[in-house]
Amino acid sequence: MDGSLWWLIPVVVVAGGKVADTARRGLMTRHERRMDVFKAKEQKRLAVEAAKRPPEPVCGCTHHLAKHDRSGKCHEEVETATAWDADRKPLRYEARPCNCQQYIGPEPLGIVFAPTLIDPDRGSAQG
Repeated sequence: MDGSLWWLIPVVVVAGGKVADTARRGLMTRHERRMDVFKAKEQKRLAVEAAKRPPEPVCGCTHHLAKHDRSGKCHEEVETATAWDADRKPLRYEARPCNCQQYIGPEPLGIVFAPTLIDPDRGSAQG
């Protein structure tokens, strides 16, 4: 090897390390951005699915409309703490009736039949 090119070895090692480090950081940034896009798409998909579902008829007591009678009184049993330790943490539970007084959740809509207003063959209103 020529004596005048000895300085080329450290330059190649240092420059190669910097190039590799820059490439590694670039790939990591790209990966993080792709994961952010993936998470955003998943959240959007879940939001669209949730928007298509009708609201669940669940009362403030967390019980379904089916657990309430026509007057709104809840007939579900709940676990209620009956004994506590010195740190006020429950030790024992008993099943007791839910003390919900009236159903406060969303009222489900009945099925409504609406006749067609426009004849698709003629393109005009029926009447």
